[in-house]
Amino acid sequence: MTTPETNILGRRVKELRRAEGMSQSDLAAAMGRSESWVSQVERGVQPVERLSVLQGLADALNVSVRDLRPDAPPTEEPAPEDHAGSNDLDGLRVALTGHPALGSLFDQPPAEPTPSLADFHQQVEKAWTLVHASSYAALSDHLAKLLPSIETAVRHAPAGELTEFHSLRAKAYQVAAASFTRQDQADAAWVAADRALQAAELAGQPLEVVASLFRMAHAFMRQQHMEQAEQAAKSAVAVMAPRAEAITCPPEELSLLGAMNLVLAVISAREGNRAGTHAHIDRARGIAARLGEDRNDFDTEFGPTNVEIHAVSTAVELGDAGLALEVAQEVDASALSPERQSRFLLDVARAHAQRRHVGEATAAILEAESLAPEQIHDHHLAREVIRDLIQLSGSRVAKPLRDLAERSAVL
Repeated sequence: MTTPETNILGRRVKELRRAEGMSQSDLAAAMGRSESWVSQVERGVQPVERLSVLQGLADALNVSVRDLRPDAPPTEEPAPEDHAGSNDLDGLRVALTGHPALGSLFDQPPAEPTPSLADFHQQVEKAWTLVHASSYAALSDHLAKLLPSIETAVRHAPAGELTEFHSLRAKAYQVAAASFTRQDQADAAWVAADRALQAAELAGQPLEVVASLFRMAHAFMRQQHMEQAEQAAKSAVAVMAPRAEAITCPPEELSLLGAMNLVLAVISAREGNRAGTHAHIDRARGIAARLGEDRNDFDTEFGPTNVEIHAVSTAVELGDAGLALEVAQEVDASALSPERQSRFLLDVARAHAQRRHVGEATAAILEAESLAPEQIHDHHLAREVIRDLIQLSGSRVAKPLRDLAERSAVL
């Protein structure tokens, strides 16, 4: 909604952008946002309430926050963040580098006995358990051993087992892609998702191909490549939506279609497209209602609860904190994974921060930390909201919030 405050800020942004000789596209690139988002800010349609976003605008325009909005509270220069020490997937990145099983091309026999298909099934399931728990250090060690092992196994497998080995290989790389995306390593996520897609096709599993596209779309979103993310999601929806019209459409297929609609909802929200966001959320709601239960097909955790969690997240992204908190009151995420519960609470904290509810936001993010500490300590959105809460607190930062900031390397 346009207000006098958003109009003033929008005119100031436009004035400073032009003074810097920047186009809307230039500013969008500097902000990691879409050109549509910049246009809406300048027209006073898109509010900028989070202090971290305001700081980002100021940095992109080479001015102080006070130059951009005189009533903004003073900010302290944050210490540089060192992600190299905080990210637990470095070992997995190394395992993903180069050819996955080069020795097999030169007829080298496996260095160790090849695990059975049953063993590989258990190892892949364990990997998904670790990612849903946001246990990234343990996951990195696990996948760094599993991926080379399964790559070697698939090249020496009997013909009768080859299809199942390819299917397991696809699932293992999907785990890696999901992990890299959640730890802000989108380049590695893209590589892993692409390998998953190829393995799924070799396995003759079309739904696994779609699941791999789902992971790829998330990797593109993390890289701010929204057009590519949208293409990945829309290509799947175009094929699957007509099939979903059949009463006999399998629930696994419906779950993937619903999950892809949630991807499109997030993309629309990040572009400031309210109508598109609500349309995709409504489509996902309809699919979830048809399923009638929370499921975890292809480890998407798609179902009625996850749809409402995305309704909260996209409302926060659009700056509609009131709507986000209203929807959140009706959500019971306790049956979902710790990762999903933690991410939901992070979005609740973001919504409270937009409303300047420091106490409520702090309580929500601390609860999120108790469920998935690695995710909260390393997620860029968590770091942003912690900074916002510290700035909103001024000189009276509560000890629990300050301790959290120290644990997350924000202070």
